[in-house]
Amino acid sequence: MSGIPDSPLIVTAGEPAGIGPELILALADSPWRDRVIVLADPANLRDRAARLGRQASLREVSLPGDLGNPGDGALRVLPQSLARPTVCGTPDPANADALIAGLRRAVDGCRRGLFSGLVTGPLQKSTINDAGIPFSGHTELIAELLGSPHPVMLLVAGELRVALATTHLPLKDVPRRITAERLGTVMRVLHDDLRKRFRIAQPRILVCGLNPHAGESGHLGSEEREVIAPAIAAMQAAGIDVRGPVPADTAFTQAAGPADVVLGMYHDQVLPVLKYAGFGKAVNVTLGLPIVRTSVDHGTALDIAGTGRADPGSLFAAVELAAQLAGGA
Repeated sequence: MSGIPDSPLIVTAGEPAGIGPELILALADSPWRDRVIVLADPANLRDRAARLGRQASLREVSLPGDLGNPGDGALRVLPQSLARPTVCGTPDPANADALIAGLRRAVDGCRRGLFSGLVTGPLQKSTINDAGIPFSGHTELIAELLGSPHPVMLLVAGELRVALATTHLPLKDVPRRITAERLGTVMRVLHDDLRKRFRIAQPRILVCGLNPHAGESGHLGSEEREVIAPAIAAMQAAGIDVRGPVPADTAFTQAAGPADVVLGMYHDQVLPVLKYAGFGKAVNVTLGLPIVRTSVDHGTALDIAGTGRADPGSLFAAVELAAQLAGGA
């Protein structure tokens, strides 16, 4: 665990009716127990532990000064009470306000230097929206709270990294959001944060086209010639090592050449490859923020909540990577 900062990471439990609580409980038996503080409803954690037939040694802490002392065998919990008890597999919109409030507390704690980084468990977007709260995802909300206008979603599985030019959008809305200005901003954030956070001296960025065959010389779309290629040329002129646009179906082959990150134009263009290569061990990282933020690479898994089948591998990987990134900030 070299390079891990002394101040703790804050880990949010995510949707209390999903697998988030049992992932948090798994941290209690992990090497990371003394390195983290979890933000959750203690009653929810104890209920889930009872359902799974396991012990839950929890110690409640508080902000700003009482973060407790690690080493007594207990998992430190910053309480965030829910409005109503939860039922496994059945999210309750009545708890949405508490979940968003908890996320705000975690972000504020990072901003104030109480925590070295933020690791988020999965939330059920539809349930939060059903409560009347506009919410398109962690990435967007955290960036808004921090006043960071240009967050970039990066996913990591070992040495494989993919980034997104657009995130949670209907596919029909993607082309109009692909602008030279947006692409230039994303490439600059990738270049800067791969150097700062990942300590890659000269990051190599490979950019996918939007259309099949990267537009086939304009026969399958004009975005490559009119928008993506000029944006790449501008970044190359600025000294950034970026190549493309390449067809997305060959971006991950040896023919595309070496790259430190592959930049896709939309969510499902590059994420299937990443998740095939490392599902359950991959990590979602938000770049372009003044804090370190990582997350699991999966959803709330409502169908297996409370069964004991949840795999904590991605959470452990997210905690480990957050600690490494915070140590190198």
